[in-house]
Amino acid sequence: MSLYKQWTDMVVEYVKTKGENAFWAEYTKIESRIYKDLLAKHTEAQKTTVAEFAKKYDTTEEFIMGFVDGINESLKNTYDLETLTANDEITLDIDLEKLYFNMLEAKAEYLYNLPQWEAIFSEEKRKEIQKAYRESTMVRNENKVGRNDACPCGSGKKYKKCCGK
Repeated sequence: MSLYKQWTDMVVEYVKTKGENAFWAEYTKIESRIYKDLLAKHTEAQKTTVAEFAKKYDTTEEFIMGFVDGINESLKNTYDLETLTANDEITLDIDLEKLYFNMLEAKAEYLYNLPQWEAIFSEEKRKEIQKAYRESTMVRNENKVGRNDACPCGSGKKYKKCCGK
């Protein structure tokens, strides 16, 4: 069984036995510790294995696999999580702008508000990334119907006499 499958199975079992809140409490504690260290050393790519990472942060390989799953999209070179084993070397070469954006997208306030970000991006840069995130979530209707245009419902009436009433 792949380490990724073990991670997903462990999450399901953990939530069944201890509850979702207990899972998130433990996971966020581990994740915060890891990100504090990674962001403090943001100038260098970290090379390690899942097993070494688990030992360093005194947790299970499954929780570290969950961390790798979470950060994978923010890495310059992503990994095929299904084939990753505990002894494969991984390089955490992070695209920091993408990571900050992805933390906003995940609504992980406990991560994007870490004080370590202050040494990486200015407040203006963080606001710029936040603005880009907000704009990416906005839905814009490019085809605005005018009052005197035919109604898009197909009735044949003018919009102002039909759905625009």
